[in-house]
Amino acid sequence: MFKPPAVYALDIDASRPFWSVMIPTYNPRADYLEETLLSVLKQDPGPDQMQIEVIDDCSNDDTAYEVTDRVGAGRVTFHRESENRGLADSWNRCIERAQGRWVHILHQDDMVLPGFYDFLRRGAEESEAGAIFCRHAVMNSNGHWIRLSELHRESTGLLDDWHAKITTQCVIQCASIAVRRCVYEQLGGFLPNLHYAPDWEMWQRIASRFPFCFEPSILACYRVHPNSATSRLRLDAADARDIREMIDLTISYHSPARGRVLAKKARSWWAEVAVFHARELLVKVGFAAAWQQIVEALRLSRNPLVVGKIFSFFVLWFRIMGSRLKRWMKSKLNTSVPSQACK
Repeated sequence: MFKPPAVYALDIDASRPFWSVMIPTYNPRADYLEETLLSVLKQDPGPDQMQIEVIDDCSNDDTAYEVTDRVGAGRVTFHRESENRGLADSWNRCIERAQGRWVHILHQDDMVLPGFYDFLRRGAEESEAGAIFCRHAVMNSNGHWIRLSELHRESTGLLDDWHAKITTQCVIQCASIAVRRCVYEQLGGFLPNLHYAPDWEMWQRIASRFPFCFEPSILACYRVHPNSATSRLRLDAADARDIREMIDLTISYHSPARGRVLAKKARSWWAEVAVFHARELLVKVGFAAAWQQIVEALRLSRNPLVVGKIFSFFVLWFRIMGSRLKRWMKSKLNTSVPSQACK
C-alpha cells in the first residue's frame, strides 16, 4: 500500500476565494495553452472569488511564462518549479498552492466551456459532495469534438453507488472535475508512483469516503493529440501496466469480496480499451507498438469478449498486410513491364 503525500490544511477563512483554477504545464504548445487560459478568463468572477495560476514543471523553454504573461495580463500568476517533478507531483504542487475552497486542475491543452464555474458552483453549494464533475467532450488536436462522455443522470445531483462505477471504469477527465480542498487535506495528494492513472486512483479514493455530484451539461473539453503525455505512454503500453498496478491497489478500498468482483470488471473494461488502442496504433504507428497493447490486454483479462476483440485485431492486421502486399506486387509489376516505344 502506497501512502499518499500529505496536503497541509489551510485556515478556515471567509476571505478565501471559492475557486482555485490551477493549470499545470510542461513544454506546452503556445496555442493550446492560450486557449486554456482564455476559456477560464472569459468566466473570471474576479480575484476575490477565483485564484488562477499556472504551475510550470521546469519546462525546457519559456513558452509557459510568455503565454501566461501575454494572455494573463497580470491576472494569472505564474510559478515555475526549479526541477522537473513529474505528473502526479506537479498536480500535488497545484493542490499545495491552491488557496480556494474548491480546486480545479485544468491541463495545459484542455479547456472549459461557458458556464462551467457557475454551474459547478451551484451544484457544489447545494450538496455535501466532496467532488463535482460535468459531462465533457473529447476533442482532437484541431479542437473538433469526436465523442461525448456518458450521461450519468439527467439533472444535477448526487450519484448513487458511485464508488462501484468509478472503480470499474475511468469516466472522469481532470478538466471536468473540481474537488474540495479539504477533501485533499483529509485524503492526501495524488500517488507519484502512478504515471498514467493517478487521477483514476484519486477519484476512487475520494468516492470511498465522499459523495460525488454530477452536472449533466457539457462544460469541459479534453483534448487528445499525438504529443500528449497520454499518447506517449500508450506507445509502449506503459498506460496498461500502470492500470494493472492501480487496480491491484484500489481493490483494497472495498471489502475483499466486493473488491474482487469490481477488480475483475475493471480489468475486463481496460483490456477492451487496450485492444481499441492497439487497433489505433496498428493503423497509425505499426505492429510493434500495437502488439504491446495486446499483450497487456491478455494480462488484464482473457474473458471471451476480450479474446473476440483480439481476434478482430488480427483480422484487421491481415487486411492491412494484404493491402500492403497487393500494393507491393502492383509496383513490382509496373516496374517490370517494359514501356512501349512510340510508333
